[in-house]
Parts: sequence; structure tokens; C-alpha cells
Amino acid sequence: MAKSLVDSTIKIPTKIRDIEELRNALKEDISFTIFKNTNKRILQSLKYIPERKGGNTSKFISNFRKLCYNSEINDVEEQKKYLYNSLPIGHLYYISNIFYKKMKNVNSNNELIKKFEDIIVDEANLITNESVVALKHVATGKYLSSIKNLRYETGNNLIFVGSSDPVPNSLWKVKFDNEFATYTNSSIKLQHINSWQFLGINNGYKSPSNNHTEVSCKYSPNDIYWSENWKFNHSKLANHQGYLKSNDIINLSIENRYYNNKVEFLRSHDIQFTIENNTYQEVVCHNERLGGNDEWCIELIKQA
Repeated sequence: MAKSLVDSTIKIPTKIRDIEELRNALKEDISFTIFKNTNKRILQSLKYIPERKGGNTSKFISNFRKLCYNSEINDVEEQKKYLYNSLPIGHLYYISNIFYKKMKNVNSNNELIKKFEDIIVDEANLITNESVVALKHVATGKYLSSIKNLRYETGNNLIFVGSSDPVPNSLWKVKFDNEFATYTNSSIKLQHINSWQFLGINNGYKSPSNNHTEVSCKYSPNDIYWSENWKFNHSKLANHQGYLKSNDIINLSIENRYYNNKVEFLRSHDIQFTIENNTYQEVVCHNERLGGNDEWCIELIKQA
């Protein structure tokens, strides 16, 4: 019965006694070599696409394992190379730093797939260029917010910490030069979703209730005293390296052009001020010693 299912173009010996002999005979035919090499070429061209870009990790892994099987690639080290080469170029900046470290002691296909899934889960938490984020003030649990056309007396759009939930007024699009932001050499811009203006400081203006620097939202690319490029560092780990991830606790700093590029840090505290009969919790920039009021948790709302 098994022999009858074989394509008539494939010639097999007449004295086949069992399934094992039939399998070996079929593998000696040139059609099997072509089949195996075809699967290997498909495996070489296979590319992983994350879900945020329309991919499906489950289908990718199923296809990868099937292609390895059909190509008779059983060596785990060789499978690692094909899996690594399937990653898109943009991911290599992140993945290459951790892929072989995580895969170093992997010696089975199941373990290989499990480690790959761990890497993909971590990647899903990375802050990518133009992701939508919210910044929670750790000390108070309230989110950095702005309201379109609500202004300080200086005329700049108001910044405050308000809701305990990430509402529309507390959503920001984060922008930087590469796909991922690194702790060592990246600066970011924060664009308010509702007003499309950028978070920054301007012209030596002072906050409403004290002598600290006013933090505002503005679109002013040609103002020589306007600054909107923020540096970030991990608040708990000195000299932290790696990539900015969701739920990292960070300090945000900026250079004040009005005062010879003096570095100042983003802070909120329990001081309130009133505009249009409403009270708001103040956000400022300062150059004092860092403390708990300077910690912000960056939360990923949606990857770009």
C-alpha cells in the first residue's frame, strides 16, 4: 500500500521489505535532494516579522521548524544561525547583543524556540521610535499631562501631573533617530498627542509658584532658547546600558540654552498652582540634587 502511494516517476527497488527500506530508497532519489535543497533555500530567505508590523510569531516558528525538518537540519547550532539570520536588520541592533548570550547553552530545538520567544517578549516591551507612551510620576502615581490651549501667563501650553490613569491628555509620541533608544547615546522628543506640541523649556521662564524653570508644550523649532531634546538615565542603576523599555524608572534631563546649556531635571512635587479657577500639580525643571520626585515610569501604550 505504501509503495502504491509513491509517485510513478520515482523508481524504487522491487524487493522492499519494510517502511524503513522504502524511506531510505526514496531519500536516494534525486527528487528528495531537490526537495531538501528547496526547503533549505526557503529557510535561508525566511524573515521574522513581529506582530506590531503584521507578523505572526506562532506561524513563523511552525514554518521554521518544518523547514528545518524538511532540510534535515538537525544540528541545534546550525538552527541557531538560521534563526538569527531570519531577524530583520532593524532588530539586529537589539537582538545581536543578547541573542547568542541567551542561546549559549541551548542544546535542543524546544529550548531554542523557548529562548527565542523570551527574546521576542522582551522586544515587545521596547520603546520604539514614534511609540505612544505615558509618563507616570512615581512619587504621586499621576501622569504627565497637558491640555491644548490651556496656557501659563507666559503664553506657553501648561504642563502638570493630573490623572491617576493614562487618559488622552497624558499620551505622548516619543521620537528619536533610530528604531530603539539606547541609554548610552540617545536623546528623545516627547510630542503631546492632543496638541502635537513638544515638551520642553523656553527663554528662562520661571514656574508659577517658585524660581524653578517652567516646563511647557510648544512648537518652536527656530527659537534659539527653546529646548526639547531630553536625555534619560535609569534612576536605580548607575551607568545602565541597553535599550529603553516599558516600565523603566528614569530621570529626564534637558539642557537649558538660556543658561549656557545648564543641565536640568524634570520634577514634580506637591506644590499646586491655579489657572482659570482650577488647581494643578506643578511640573518644573531644576538643577538640584536628584530625589524621589524626579523619578518617572515610562509606560508603553502602543508601539509604532
